[in-house]
Amino acid sequence: MAVNTEANVDAPILKVRELVKDFGGVRAVDHCSLDVRRGTITGLIGPNGAGKTTLFNLISGFHKPTSGTITFMGSRIEGMEPHRTFRTGLVRTFQIPREFKRMTVLENLMLVPANQTGERVWASWFTPWRIGSQERAIERQALETLEFLNLLHLKDDYAANLSGGQKKLLELGRTLMAKPEMILLDEPSAGVSPALTELLMEDIRRTQQETGITILIIEHNMELVMSLCDPIVVMSEGKKLAEGTPEEVQRNEEVLSAYLGYAVEGHGD
Repeated sequence: MAVNTEANVDAPILKVRELVKDFGGVRAVDHCSLDVRRGTITGLIGPNGAGKTTLFNLISGFHKPTSGTITFMGSRIEGMEPHRTFRTGLVRTFQIPREFKRMTVLENLMLVPANQTGERVWASWFTPWRIGSQERAIERQALETLEFLNLLHLKDDYAANLSGGQKKLLELGRTLMAKPEMILLDEPSAGVSPALTELLMEDIRRTQQETGITILIIEHNMELVMSLCDPIVVMSEGKKLAEGTPEEVQRNEEVLSAYLGYAVEGHGD
């Protein structure tokens, strides 16, 4: 999961410029521009209706922009189909299908890598040894990923039997199996118990530190955002309102009064 070393490490891995998305007469994203620096865990916050999820949909290819540009690792990707965006190394968690409930945790991870030799019928006739070798390599990768996420003890359990928090960890593991350059995480703590939220936060932090993968997170849990993300981008009414360190965002009067209010003040209690 090494980061592409050929790209300029000082340049943002993702650049959004003057992005606009209209739905009929409603403008969901309004000339939004932002950068995501390589190797960061960047938070994207704002009130409901601020345009955060629409922005994720534009970046990952699920919506086509009305106007504006999106550049990932030096290449323009706006309007690109989701499966092509995925292949560039930009992965949104739900681009990988939801867990297969009647398969084990290990099997769920092993399904993720693309272009597996065993998927081609003729390969089982003419190159069966290649299928076996590739499957063993994928299994090793899956086991290493489960160990990294402290899920190894659940490898033979059916995915349907996992708790909500464990399913979020499985989703992160499936994302890592795609060997991405950048991950888009949409509210990873939603529906997760406080104890598992702490574990999830630590796994996200370790993922970035040990692999160098860039992570962009939409999250409403302000405690998680303020302790995990740097920088933090604040959106409002489809535009970028502010950007800075957690401390700078918490001191920003416009952000405090209009969008975070009690949530950030409560963080310091």
